[in-house]
Amino acid sequence: MSKVLALSGVVIKELYRRKDFYVLLVLTVVLTLLMASASFFNDSKIVRILKETCMWLIWISALVIAIVTTARQIPSERESRTIFPLLAKPVSRGQVILGKFCGCWFACGIALVVFYIFFGTIAAVREHSLPLANYFQLFLLHWAMLGVIISFVLFGSLVFAAPSSNATISFISVIGILLLGRYLNRIASSQPQPMGSVIYALYFLIPHLEWFDIRQFAIFDHPIIPWIYCAGVILYAAFYCAFFLMAAWLVFRRKALNT
Repeated sequence: MSKVLALSGVVIKELYRRKDFYVLLVLTVVLTLLMASASFFNDSKIVRILKETCMWLIWISALVIAIVTTARQIPSERESRTIFPLLAKPVSRGQVILGKFCGCWFACGIALVVFYIFFGTIAAVREHSLPLANYFQLFLLHWAMLGVIISFVLFGSLVFAAPSSNATISFISVIGILLLGRYLNRIASSQPQPMGSVIYALYFLIPHLEWFDIRQFAIFDHPIIPWIYCAGVILYAAFYCAFFLMAAWLVFRRKALNT
C-alpha cells in the first residue's frame, strides 16, 4: 500500500507542477468573478442561472483535467522509459495501475474541493444560506463519477496508440453517455431487431454517469437526496472502477513495454 501511495503522490505533484494547476486557479477566479457579478441584479432567477453556468463550467473543467491527466500517465512513462526503473524497485504492474488511478483521482478531488469551496462561498454571500449537505453530496457523487471516468481512461491508455486518440475517444464516450445514456432503452424500443437488442444490451452495460448528476438539487436548494441512494450510487461507481482497473491490469501485464 505504501508503494501505491508513493506513486499517487508523484502523480499529484506532477499535475500541480504543470499548467493544469494554473488553469484551474484561473478558472476558479473567473467563476468567482462570474458569481460576484450577480450583485448587479436583484432577481433571484438570474443568480440561479449564474449558479448553473458556474456548475457547468466546473463539470467541464473537472472532466478535462481528469481525462487529459489520466491519458498521459502510462504513455509518458513509456516514452521517457522511466517505467523500467519503476518496475525494477520492485513495483508490480498492478501497483502501477492502482497508483496511477489513485493519484489522478486524488488530484481531481483536490481540484473539486477548490471549485466547490469558491462556489459555495460566493453562493452563500449572495443567497445568505449555505446548504452544506447539498454541496457535500454534489461533491461526493461528482468525485465518484470521476473515479469511473479515470479508470476508463486508464484502461484506454493501454489499448489506444496515443494519448490524443485515447483522450478524444474518452471525451466522446463520456459526453455521449451523459447526453444519451438515459434514453438508450427508449431508442431500443423503436428500433428493428437485432439492432434493438444490441442497443438495449448497451443500455445495461454502460456506466450511467447521469446518475451522479444532482446539480439541480444544489442550484435550486432542494432537500438532500436520501443517503441510501448516495451509498448505492457510490457502490455502483466502485464496481465499474474495479472492472476497468482489472481490465487495465490484464492488458498491462501482457503488454510489451518496449513497443
